Amino acid sequence: KEYILIESYIVRDDHTGVRLSDLLLKKLSQNVRVYFLYDDVGSAKLSKRYIEKLISSGAEIRSFNRIGKHRKRFQINFRNHRKIVIVDGHTGFVGGLNIGDEYLGFHSELSPWRDTHLKLIGPSALALQITFIEDWYWSANTVPQLNWAPTIKPSLSDESVVLIVSTSAADEFETCELFFLNCINHATDRLWIASPYFVPDIRIMSALQLAALRCVDVRIMIPDNPDHKLVYYAAFSYLETADLSGIKIYRYKTGFMHQKVMLVDNRYACVGTANLDNRSMQLNFEVTALVCDPKIISDVDTMLTRDFENCRQSTAKDYRERSLLFKMTCRGARLLAPIL
Repeated sequence: KEYILIESYIVRDDHTGVRLSDLLLKKLSQNVRVYFLYDDVGSAKLSKRYIEKLISSGAEIRSFNRIGKHRKRFQINFRNHRKIVIVDGHTGFVGGLNIGDEYLGFHSELSPWRDTHLKLIGPSALALQITFIEDWYWSANTVPQLNWAPTIKPSLSDESVVLIVSTSAADEFETCELFFLNCINHATDRLWIASPYFVPDIRIMSALQLAALRCVDVRIMIPDNPDHKLVYYAAFSYLETADLSGIKIYRYKTGFMHQKVMLVDNRYACVGTANLDNRSMQLNFEVTALVCDPKIISDVDTMLTRDFENCRQSTAKDYRERSLLFKMTCRGARLLAPIL
């Protein structure tokens, strides 16, 4: 009714992207303000026509990096990997979904697509709105007039404790890695992590090993059908280390798994945009919602349990029995871990 805030790493000028554009044009005609922020690298193929059509109808649109046309293919760092939607300051959405046909399963090689997104209502949506506004100010040097009055339901039965964790390369500390290390180090019973990209650095891997050695049920879910081959090969190089300490690696077999979800004991669940790789930990702009709520934890437990049923466990044997060429490829990919 008042405004829509959209922030996405990938925006495609395909059927899904056009559907979104048509909806935004409709809302603009109803005097709803639209603020649209996209990443210049992830959305490198987004057409000028798509952007200009929205701008001509009154939308405020900015690219996060403002990179020149010929530099996009060479710019690999400091990407805005966040996916955020805010409606009127009372409802927010965050998770793994970008704007494109493949996220609805319309991709011949990666379908069906498996992802997880989270809807937030109330004060937590305002916390997510702060993240958007910081990014918008970075790109546009302006602060739109938005709603900052928290929406609180009369009933307390549906309330959850929510923490919005925004991390970026601009932070004074490596905040994303510290967040993951804190979660891993505090796990006492189980640590279930779903991530499409598993290329951890030595600190994350050591923390995972220590968790497994103290009898925490450490499970890492990654895709069996990858969208990036180098990441796929690099993950194999961790299998021997994982097996040695008791970390269990599962490969999701039913299509492509893109969700970024973490479950720590029965204490909290996390849904966001950060992957278990160096890029998310140190280079990207990411955001994660941590939720402390028995029902949400139970729902995530059920969801991941169902996902694990669609996985096969991958062990060191899968690596040892491969050809020398395959092993060399995995090791070579591992050397590129800092930039994958």
